[in-house]
Amino acid sequence: MTERAPRRSRLRRSALSAAAVVTLAAALLTPAAAASPTTPVAAPSAAAAAPDIPVANVKAHLAQLQSIATANGGNRAHGRAGYKASIDYVKAKLDAAGYTTALKTFSYNGSTGYNLIADWPGGDTSHVVMAGAHLDSVTGGPGINDNGSGSAGILETALAVSRAGLTPSKHLRFGWWGAEEYGMIGSKNYVNSLSSADRSKIDTYLNFDMIGSPNPGYFTYRYDSALDALFRDYFAGLGISTEQDFEGDGRSDHAPFQDAGIRVGGLFSGADYTKTSAQAAKWGGTAGQPFDRCYHSSCDTSANINDTALDRMSDAVAYAIWTLSAGGTTPPTGTVFENTADVQIPDNGAAVTSAVTVTGRTGNAPAALQVGVDIKHSYRGDLVIDLVAPNGTSYRLKGSSSDSAPNVQTTYTVNASAVAANGTWKLKVQDVGPQDTGYIDSWKLTF
Repeated sequence: MTERAPRRSRLRRSALSAAAVVTLAAALLTPAAAASPTTPVAAPSAAAAAPDIPVANVKAHLAQLQSIATANGGNRAHGRAGYKASIDYVKAKLDAAGYTTALKTFSYNGSTGYNLIADWPGGDTSHVVMAGAHLDSVTGGPGINDNGSGSAGILETALAVSRAGLTPSKHLRFGWWGAEEYGMIGSKNYVNSLSSADRSKIDTYLNFDMIGSPNPGYFTYRYDSALDALFRDYFAGLGISTEQDFEGDGRSDHAPFQDAGIRVGGLFSGADYTKTSAQAAKWGGTAGQPFDRCYHSSCDTSANINDTALDRMSDAVAYAIWTLSAGGTTPPTGTVFENTADVQIPDNGAAVTSAVTVTGRTGNAPAALQVGVDIKHSYRGDLVIDLVAPNGTSYRLKGSSSDSAPNVQTTYTVNASAVAANGTWKLKVQDVGPQDTGYIDSWKLTF
């Protein structure tokens, strides 16, 4: 995963910028006041169709990547011999398994970079399901968790597709990206090289960046409600409660696809953020320590992997590929209640609200209430956003963070099934940092 960009100096804030509106979604949220334990349920029926991905096979790929790094100066970084050897290893496996592979070159920092694209024959090529992971490491280490883990997970899933002789309804494509650690250079190059027609054929892009962290969490990408629910429900079937990922926002190869208007999803086991006591109680591991203490370090070796997390995450990759390639997870639709009136957000001031009145509904709100938010703001990291139900229950949609990008244009998914649907719902927004400008442009509830 790419290093977080430093927080911009407040003296250099630019004026509010426009951003393309992308349909996003977040993980299922519980009321901010209380969290209930996850109740294990039966895994969705499609899980039976997807194979178990042998973690021993995934670890064998990681062992090969470790050996490559060891033989090439201790890393597999862009422009170094270790990266080219890594991509040659992956390509040889896919070629032998019957994939149509293409090595795409680009140039960055005076060095040739490589993306590897692998297409599985068959399926409707006007509807592509794509999974990807970056294969490069930083120069300071072999990058076995970041991101040998994601690369090996999707490689073994691709090989499982071949072993099963899968005949998907949709076309399957896999990608291994170069120079991610320099700012998603390889994946940007790939997306930018596609015609608008070819981009429109990609129904879904799934990204897997760090899925074997030694002190792991179970995070799902929050940008698309249907994709998030796909992974969330899978892990619920294992008795594991997931959380939405904020640490990886804009820091991995999903970002170029997302910026191009392609719906994205994925999994993440955590990087250098600290595991909380609540997360340790839920997932095990050590509270007060990073999810990956070796993030971007020389100790990110084959010893820096949690086998259980790697196994579960790899199985979830396969489950998603089998489900989506069969045409599953259509985004939900429903009745929309919207407020389009602008509401100014005071700089480092009191919270403001915008109201939506819901009428004509029967019973309680759904367990997957969609909260679409469009906030124009120069520094979204300072925004705290809550949904307030008619009975006063508050749902935290977004906390403050170091995210320096502008605007919040996303759709959150909230479990509001304990609250009556009819009544006045409010979006509450507060700017908790100085020297920002912005306003609520619009927001909506979709039942």
